[in-house]
Amino acid sequence: MSSLEEPLGLDKLPSMNTIDRIQRFSSGSCRPRVDNLGMGNCWIEGRSCSTSNSCNEDDEEYTAETFPWKRQTRDLSPDDSFSQKTLIKGRKSMKFGMIDDSFSDCQTSPKCHTKDLQGLAYKYLNSIPKFVKIVEVGPRDGLQNEKNIVPTAVKIELIHRLASTGLSVIEATSFVSPKWVPQLADAKDVMQAVHNLRGIRLPVLTPNLKGFEAAIAAGAREVAIFASASESFSKSNINCSIEESLIRFQAVTHAAKQLSIPVRGYVSCVAGCPVEGPIPPSKVAYVAKELYDMGCFEISLGDTIGVGTPGTVVPMLLAVMAVVPIDKIAVHFHDTYGQSLPNILVSLQVSHQLNIAWPLDMLVF
Repeated sequence: MSSLEEPLGLDKLPSMNTIDRIQRFSSGSCRPRVDNLGMGNCWIEGRSCSTSNSCNEDDEEYTAETFPWKRQTRDLSPDDSFSQKTLIKGRKSMKFGMIDDSFSDCQTSPKCHTKDLQGLAYKYLNSIPKFVKIVEVGPRDGLQNEKNIVPTAVKIELIHRLASTGLSVIEATSFVSPKWVPQLADAKDVMQAVHNLRGIRLPVLTPNLKGFEAAIAAGAREVAIFASASESFSKSNINCSIEESLIRFQAVTHAAKQLSIPVRGYVSCVAGCPVEGPIPPSKVAYVAKELYDMGCFEISLGDTIGVGTPGTVVPMLLAVMAVVPIDKIAVHFHDTYGQSLPNILVSLQVSHQLNIAWPLDMLVF
């Protein structure tokens, strides 16, 4: 990859046991272990859960007094209750679009020990790559929908501060019509102020040839184009159909090729659309392939409204991977419903199986 690859730094985490570590980095504030039948609720009486992830059902002081039902659950035979049967089925995890029974082999056995669970947890923790590439999109995607206009000087300072953290790719702004996105009406001024930052790639979004020409005039040396897998969203967001947008983008990629300007492609609504609902993976794959074939060096798959889950993200990724090389694919998840971290995890697991580094679009907001 041409960008800086940042180590995940799992070896530098505070001292925690395996189960604690999984809970600490889960998207829920209180996530009991699967064999506790908590079904997502906190069972520790008299304690209120917060986003600190301080709820630890394995604390010795709570186990004996608060969790007598844990022993009852573990003593049940598979035929004793409907809940137990449901639990066994629920332990099967999806892996690359198929059911993986590795959890049920251990956890349905009454002789299963903590060591077995730890080994299983390490297996899944070790299924992610040691390095990822981060593409920071906050100055553009993070600011564009803010109601209050952010001063140009603040945007410039934000980009400088982000650059000082070691990021190597920061999407600076978007050259769109001020009528559609007033927040980014100062794109020219922002780009002219930051385009000479050393060692930093500063791509900008250009929805059409006019925007591309304005971006190049302001000093941009890398651009991005933005398509959608949803027909309705395409018409509402960029005022044209998917096919019409692809024709526009062909003009941009052709002009960029003449100037040796790299072009990154975005596909929005890869998991769902606010109008159409769920989006078939085949539609995502079609748009992604069109962008790749016209010359985009990387395709970012965006869950625009944050409705994706691991169960829908994996089939979508598999569909795109069938037509676009996996080392040309990036992922961009929103945390609208608390699913961004699980979605990133399964994406990293897919990439690790094929021994590549996975680019992540990252928001600072």
